[in-house]
Amino acid sequence: MCGIVGVVSQAPVNQLIYDALLLLQHRGQDAAGIVTQQGRKFFMHKAKGMVRDVFRTRNMRALPGNCGLGQVRYPTAGNAYSEEEAQPFYVNAPFGLVLVHNGNLTNAQALKKELFQTDHRHINTDSDSEVLLNVLAHELEKVTRGITLKPADVFAAVRGVHQRVRGSYAVVALIAGHGLVAFRDPFGIRPLCVGHSDAGVMVASESVTLEGNGFELDRDVMPGEALFVDLDGNMQFEQCAETTSHNPCVFEYVYLARPDSVLDGISVYQARLNMGETLAKRVVSTVPPSEIDVVIPIPESSRPSAMELAQLLGLPYREGFVKNRYVGRTFIMPGQGVRKKSVRQKLNVIASEFKGRNVLLVDDSIVRGTTSREIVQMARDAGARKVYLASAAPPVRYPNVYGIDMPTSDELVAHNRTVDEIRISIGCDALIYQDVDAMKQAIASLNPKLAGFDASCFDGVYVTGDITLEDIARMNAGRDQSEEGEEDSSRLALPNAQTA
Repeated sequence: MCGIVGVVSQAPVNQLIYDALLLLQHRGQDAAGIVTQQGRKFFMHKAKGMVRDVFRTRNMRALPGNCGLGQVRYPTAGNAYSEEEAQPFYVNAPFGLVLVHNGNLTNAQALKKELFQTDHRHINTDSDSEVLLNVLAHELEKVTRGITLKPADVFAAVRGVHQRVRGSYAVVALIAGHGLVAFRDPFGIRPLCVGHSDAGVMVASESVTLEGNGFELDRDVMPGEALFVDLDGNMQFEQCAETTSHNPCVFEYVYLARPDSVLDGISVYQARLNMGETLAKRVVSTVPPSEIDVVIPIPESSRPSAMELAQLLGLPYREGFVKNRYVGRTFIMPGQGVRKKSVRQKLNVIASEFKGRNVLLVDDSIVRGTTSREIVQMARDAGARKVYLASAAPPVRYPNVYGIDMPTSDELVAHNRTVDEIRISIGCDALIYQDVDAMKQAIASLNPKLAGFDASCFDGVYVTGDITLEDIARMNAGRDQSEEGEEDSSRLALPNAQTA
C-alpha cells in the first residue's frame, strides 16, 4: 500500500504534488518523493519520513516544471529501512523514465533475473518497483529503439509489461520530453483514478486527492488500461491487456482508503456503513443487545461501521478513545515490539465511558491481534465490566501478496485458530467477526459491475490465480526474520489457491 500521484499542468506542479501527497499520507509514512520535469530534465527529491519532514522550502525550490510525480511509501517488500528504495525511481534509457508504483509484483525475483540475463539491465535495489520500471523501459525501447515516440508506442510497451509482470500494480510514469503514462494491472487490484481542471490533468490513488486540489474526478483507470497524457494535457486511453477482470482489493474499503474517497465507483464511507449493517446482524446472534451498554469505535476507520451498528441496535454510541495523531499508525510500523509499545502512546481512554459498563468495541479489522489485546486491557483498566469486541472485517487468516503488510501466517492472530481461541488470545468476553460473503455483498451492492474482489487475506483465494505456497514462502524469505518471525510454509492452507 502506497500513495501515488502524477500531474501535467500549465503551471508549476511542485506545490500541487506536495499538497496531493499530504492527502495521501495515510497510505504511507515511511518515505516520500517528488520528481518534476522541466524541458527534458528531471528534478528529484526523496527521503525517509513523512511528507512535511521530507520537503523543506529549499527542496521545493529545486523542483521546477509543469509536470511531475509523487509517492508516499509504505514498504511491503525489500529493505524497509533503505532510503535508496524511496520512490520515484529513474532510468536514463530510453528517453529518460521516472516511475512511481503502488502494489507488489509476485514474480519480481524471476523478472530481476530475466532483466539481467536477457535484457542486460541492472537492478540496484531490492525494490520490485525498480524491476517494474526496467521492464517498462525495456518494452518501450523495443518498440521505439529510442528514436521517436508516439502514443501507440507507449500502449504497445504497456502491453508488453502486462505480458511479463504478475501481481498488483498501479503505475504512473513520466517519459522525458513526451508526457505521462498511467496504467493498472489486469485485475485492477490497486486503485487509480484520473481527473481534470482548467489547469491540467491529475492521476492519483484516491479521488480525495483530486477533489482536495480542485480537480474534477473523471473516472477510474480500468483494469489493464493505460492512459497517456502529453505535455499539453491531451489524454488518450487504450486497453492494453488481453483479458481483464475487475477485482479491487476489498481491504481498501475495510481500512486502507480514506472514507471520503470513491474507489472503482464505490463510496468508501458508504461501504463501511454497509459493513456496519451486516455486522449488526452478527452481533445480535452472539450477544443480546440488552447486555451491551454502549458501542465504542476504535479510531478511526471503524467509526462509520460502529455508528451504523449502534443505530440499528438502538444502543448509545460514544467516543471512548482519544487518538494522538502524531504517532505512527501501528498497523504499518515494523516489528511487534515497536507496535506494542506504541498502542498506549497512540490511544488514551475516556474512563467515564467505560466504568461499570458492558462495552462493545468495534474495530475495522483484526490483523495481528497485538493492538486489540492492548485495547481490550485498556478498557478493563478503565473499569469496564465486560468487554466485547466486534470486527467489521472477517478473520484475517491468510497472507497478502498484493501490497499489504500482512505476508506471513505466523503474524496473523486468526491463522489456524478458531474464533474462541482468538477471543482467548485477545482477552475479550465475546468476539464477533464479519462474515466474508456478507462483507463482499455489502460492498458489491454499491457497484454491481465489478466482477468481484480480491479478498485473499480473508478467504485465501488469490485473484491472479498463480499464487502457491512456495510463492508465499519465497516472498517471505526476504523479510527480516529477527523481527517478523520465521515462516513455516507447511502451516499454510490456502483454499483454492491455485485458481481465482
